[in-house]
Amino acid sequence: MTEFAQQALERLRDTSNFQWYVIPLLSFVFYVYTVEAEKRNWNIVLAGLAFWGADWFNEIVNSLVFRFTGYAPIWAEPGPSAYLILVGLNIETMFMFAVAGIIWSKMLHPDKDFKYLGLPNRWAVAIIGSLFCVIIEYFLNSANALTWDWPWWGRAMPFLIFIFGYLWFFVFAFWVYDMKTMKQKLITVGTIWAVDMVALVVFISLKWI
Repeated sequence: MTEFAQQALERLRDTSNFQWYVIPLLSFVFYVYTVEAEKRNWNIVLAGLAFWGADWFNEIVNSLVFRFTGYAPIWAEPGPSAYLILVGLNIETMFMFAVAGIIWSKMLHPDKDFKYLGLPNRWAVAIIGSLFCVIIEYFLNSANALTWDWPWWGRAMPFLIFIFGYLWFFVFAFWVYDMKTMKQKLITVGTIWAVDMVALVVFISLKWI
């Protein structure tokens, strides 16, 4: 087991680190979703939930990699946090991902064929957003707030972080955004969240994550 993995494991779901700033962060997330719901921007609300659900799926897979290798997760967040939910996800990061999909979806043009920088705007926002997130990860990694122990995931291999760490979140969220019917959107978003919730309950109960 790597040093960073051990540090994350020691902090995992330790309530003694709780800080009161969690409450205003929670209020901020509620506010963002309430404002969009008030405006009946259901496309944006569901795209935001799709993005968030995609991240939870990645975080569960990341934790399972640690469980079955016994070496390290693909990424870890071993630094100070008010609450470490999973080895690679603290509560502060969770709140960020909760609103990230809404923020980026607001950058989409109403016409999905409209181009930004010569690219269909969905792909332009997805690529730029993913690049931005990878750059932020580099800064976090330099501070050991977000750590990488596997040679195939890190500064030497940014393409994997770009594609599997972020790009598919954007593609999935924007796909939901553009679905033709509300039924399709609800089924798709409901499915990924159902998978996430069942996996969390089962794997935490088994002490696998």
